[in-house]
Amino acid sequence: MTSQNADDFRLTVLNPGGRDSEQHFNNGVAPGEGEHPPINFHAYAACTRGAYHYDTRRAIAEETPVLLLLRGEFRASERALAELKKHQRKVVVSLKETGLHQIAQQLCDRGKLSRFMRILAQADGCIASTPEAAEIYQRTRWEHNPTTVAFIPTPYPVEDRRWNFSVPPDEPTGIFVGTRECDVPSRNHFAALLVARQLCEATGEPVTVVNLDGYRARRLLWELKFPHEKFCLIEEEKSYPDYLRIVARHKLVLQLDRSHVPGQVAGDALLTRTVCVGGDGAIERIAFQKTCGDGRGINEIASIALDLLKNAESRALIVAESQQLALERLSFQAVRLLLANFFAQFANANDT
Repeated sequence: MTSQNADDFRLTVLNPGGRDSEQHFNNGVAPGEGEHPPINFHAYAACTRGAYHYDTRRAIAEETPVLLLLRGEFRASERALAELKKHQRKVVVSLKETGLHQIAQQLCDRGKLSRFMRILAQADGCIASTPEAAEIYQRTRWEHNPTTVAFIPTPYPVEDRRWNFSVPPDEPTGIFVGTRECDVPSRNHFAALLVARQLCEATGEPVTVVNLDGYRARRLLWELKFPHEKFCLIEEEKSYPDYLRIVARHKLVLQLDRSHVPGQVAGDALLTRTVCVGGDGAIERIAFQKTCGDGRGINEIASIALDLLKNAESRALIVAESQQLALERLSFQAVRLLLANFFAQFANANDT
């Protein structure tokens, strides 16, 4: 399918019974507009100028192909699939939470696993926001054509000037710690904080950490004994644009996440034109190949971060490379074409 034909493709994302409001992306969305920013699963709808729904009947009324999200106990998703197929909609599915630890937590219950197997067998296909999730879907659908499962990364509007949150190159300072969950082992948040403290001591660069878990988590952070004048703690929820403005003020984003998630931390770095160091999310592995954590130990990541904090030219080169890779593989235009081509196989099947 050509890029011109892909411009006509529209996708509806359905999260049955979810908490996010109905949202239409017919005219795109600027920062601060709409109920939800065009990231994560909303981005699949946004990049095709489609819609995001929680009500199945409203999704059916769109008369477009549907990406059905699986969440909770999967019961609402299974009912939605039956209703969508009754109305002859083309339906592909995806788990809403796709980190490896999240997939394991969801599928360790027998009832949920049974529903998961039925849903994947009955759906037309699967879209995975990580390569690892795609492998799980393919092995679950072993009797189906392997082309009906695809890894399609969550897109970011890097080609839209409105979503360029960069600041002048002489303004950024310090390290922004991208993770915030101390109680999820694969996030390695505590280890990332230790690396950040070490880098702070070696370079004098300040460190910014987000804590939305209150006093208990704050006490843990105090035990790390960051220099008071070099430590900034953010403890209030921010709008997504305001959050990006904070990230943009830093020389780099640091994490040691090993959860194989879609990679929003790296996506945020793309929108802020910041270097992302560490982490093994899908976006990191595509856009930040020289600084991601895939195949790298903690010492190597710390060394990379130290060099980048000291060398503005090296940071600029990484940012330029990440932007080029993002335009080619992660932009709204690039992912819209991937989605259109993926769904075209189901339309062609009806013609044969």
